[in-house]
Amino acid sequence: MIWCILVLSFLLPHSYAHMDFFTSIGHMTDLINTEKDLVTSLKDYIKAEESKLEQIKKWAEKLDQLTDTATKDPEGFLGHPVNAFKLMKRLNTEWGELENLVLKDMSDGFISNMTIQRQYFPNDEDQAGAAKALLRLQDTYNLDTDTLSRGNLPGVKHKSFLTAEDCFELGKIAYTEADYYHTELWMEQALKQLDDGEMSTVDTVSILDYLSYAVYQQGDLDKAMMLTKRLLELDPEHQRANGNLKYFEYIMSKEKEANKSTTKTDSQTDKETKTKKKEPSKDYLPERQKYEMLCRGEGLKMTPRRQKKLFCRYYDGNQNPKYILGPVKQEDEWDKPRIVRFLEIISDEEIETVKELAKPRLSRATVHDPQTGKLTTAHYRVSKSAWLSGYESPVVSRINLRIQDLTGLDVSTAEELQVANYGVGGQYEPHFDFGRKDEPDAFKELGTGNRIATWLFYMSDVSAGGATVFPEVGASVWPKKGTAVFWYNLFPSGEGDYSTRHAACPVLVGNKWVSNKWIHERGQEFRRPCTLSELE
Repeated sequence: MIWCILVLSFLLPHSYAHMDFFTSIGHMTDLINTEKDLVTSLKDYIKAEESKLEQIKKWAEKLDQLTDTATKDPEGFLGHPVNAFKLMKRLNTEWGELENLVLKDMSDGFISNMTIQRQYFPNDEDQAGAAKALLRLQDTYNLDTDTLSRGNLPGVKHKSFLTAEDCFELGKIAYTEADYYHTELWMEQALKQLDDGEMSTVDTVSILDYLSYAVYQQGDLDKAMMLTKRLLELDPEHQRANGNLKYFEYIMSKEKEANKSTTKTDSQTDKETKTKKKEPSKDYLPERQKYEMLCRGEGLKMTPRRQKKLFCRYYDGNQNPKYILGPVKQEDEWDKPRIVRFLEIISDEEIETVKELAKPRLSRATVHDPQTGKLTTAHYRVSKSAWLSGYESPVVSRINLRIQDLTGLDVSTAEELQVANYGVGGQYEPHFDFGRKDEPDAFKELGTGNRIATWLFYMSDVSAGGATVFPEVGASVWPKKGTAVFWYNLFPSGEGDYSTRHAACPVLVGNKWVSNKWIHERGQEFRRPCTLSELE
């Protein structure tokens, strides 16, 4: 059989190679096509191997029957001149051909495809990024490891589960980050699944090795000793475990000696140790608890009295001629700061055009570094973005003009339309859109002043998570395809409104696409006159 090298029907553009796949679901969809092509290539390789083996099998069966007959009466068999000729021919020629067939490597086509595609594969950073995203989702949405492992998430279309090996890998990645809290959670889940009878390539000894140390690092010496002893029952010669056990026993004896000189009894000390709650390590974000509660739809601060003052209406853009006969639907999302939502404000066709224009240009989203004033990537912003100019597409130009007509603000000095697609657990932690007083050069290179307002399109529905939240005021705005929200970042005086500090919550399930327009101060002098009062 002639083996043909397959030409893959789908190749990723070179610009996608090692480009933080985990930060954009949109780019990850291309990997699905890549993997499908590789599976097709692998199946063709299997067919080629099976065909080769079938030829060898037929040859063996034919010669098995022939040699059985020949060995019963060798002289009589070779007395026939044709049999003598064919024996010479087989041993001189045909066995050599069979040898070549056996030695023929049928994997060339598959290996060739793998070599081509490997340059577009995710790398270690992508795998670690996706793992950290699962840990982030676990914390933000208060998910236990068993729920995540079983794939029991709200709004899922394609349920999936984690194997013990997957759980072990998550624990290892947490361990490399010295995140012993999550190391313990996921190593315990891996151990539980093995204890429940799951077959796996990972062994109990390896899990206990990581787990016992993670528990020790969190101060639970009794549990660390118990796990280490269990490990040694399985592998008495385990060098590290033997060393750890001796060390744990030494530490425990020292603690008992120290406790004798205190007024606390052993039972009191044990009780305090057992009731000590383990939590994720504290980080730099002061409002994390409030932020995560809002992401879960908890902690909203809108009172019934204030709620009564929020309305929906048909809005004509302050009597803009385009909207007098065809006003748009507008509703109040929040009062202070005032956040309004425009409904059915961008069509499905416009959304698809914007996404198609943006997708080839998507790159890791950046933030302004207040120290250097330069753009840089950050772990607290997990998404990819692209910038679209009104000059390159009539659709983008029409969208820009729509924003201008409905806000009454001049968008000629605004930034280009930014399109963003969020990745696994994609998020943007609490931040300000405007430059603060300690960042005087934040937008200096633009020469258009500070960001006076933000317009945000939701270009997809999100099955779970992905809300835009305002921790300072306790507001949550949920994505709804075809709508847009708008708020002012600055007071009319030009001072920043610190209540507009906001965040994009991690996407739990789904694919989140947004686009936003940051409108700047220049050009608004007569459209939104300044006031003398600082906070007006």
